[in-house]
Amino acid sequence: MGMVSEFKTFAMRGNVVDMAVGVVMGAAFGKIVTSFTNDLLMPPIGLATGGVDFSQLAIKLQGAVGDQPAVTLNYGVFIDAVIQFLIIAFAIFLVIKLMNTAMRKEKELPAPAPPSREEVLLTEIRDALRR
Repeated sequence: MGMVSEFKTFAMRGNVVDMAVGVVMGAAFGKIVTSFTNDLLMPPIGLATGGVDFSQLAIKLQGAVGDQPAVTLNYGVFIDAVIQFLIIAFAIFLVIKLMNTAMRKEKELPAPAPPSREEVLLTEIRDALRR
């Protein structure tokens, strides 16, 4: 088998295509969550904290010298990244929980075992006594 046909067989497997779709969907989902965090969630949080923009929070370690910019420790950007991570993790948790619930509903309950010979006989005796 030639290398090209081998690669085609590999690339067209279902799991590779599924993974590619998952990566693309994950990237799109990441953009949505980033926009949600930056555009909808962080402004009210900044307003509640007195107008603080977390992305601007930094500690100056050394001032600018000549053409070199100041050296800063940008902990606000880190806070933004942690908040985005928590939102993404919670959203994924909710999606997985929803999928697990749907999967449980799809599974059929196993059929009850047929009654044993003794159970059948006891039922017949019970029914005969009731007559």
